[in-house]
Amino acid sequence: MTTFAVSAETVLACLILGVPLATFISALKPHAAALFVGAILFPFWTSLLVRAYAWLVILQRNGLINTWLISSGVIDEPLPLAFNMFATVLGMTHIMLPVFLLPVIGAMRGIDRSLIRAAASMGASRAYTYRKVFLPLALPGIVAGATLVFVMSLGFYVTPAILGGGTMQVISMRIARSLSTYSNFGAAAAIGVVLLASTFVLLGISLLIRRLTMGGSGESHA
Repeated sequence: MTTFAVSAETVLACLILGVPLATFISALKPHAAALFVGAILFPFWTSLLVRAYAWLVILQRNGLINTWLISSGVIDEPLPLAFNMFATVLGMTHIMLPVFLLPVIGAMRGIDRSLIRAAASMGASRAYTYRKVFLPLALPGIVAGATLVFVMSLGFYVTPAILGGGTMQVISMRIARSLSTYSNFGAAAAIGVVLLASTFVLLGISLLIRRLTMGGSGESHA
């Protein structure tokens, strides 16, 4: 349950941060959009381990945030920002946000802009056009990005182990402990099969949603 909760919260964070950012990038000219996409891909050049420890330096009790807040008189005691669910989700969101953005930006850039102009010419406000025209057409890409983030987050090990500080027990950590500590290959295999079956179920649900949303998009085009 912890694994699914962490993955779901990571997807939610990517949706909140990623959809507005993808909307902004999709509206840029090709050269400017390419620069932003390059900046999005830049974190892939850094190791997961390095990024996890970088967040630990920022979030721990004597880290940058707590040190600055205490020195400025905002708080008297350090905030519990590290070694919990918040730190784990934050670190995983930093890693998975580029994975979410790429299919969403592709879907948004593929939207026929004449539909947006048609809605505006019929008196629709920008907010209404965004909610009723733009987002429904981008929904297949959003679903694809959210599915990728959720499925990939199910197998995370390094980030929960470092930023969770041992308080976050996810499936990958349980499998590693079953093998390294107890040499219980049967338990590790059983947990792995459960994770694999859950992934296939989620992919099936995602495929169904994509078909429904693409059908809805087709009706909107019609």
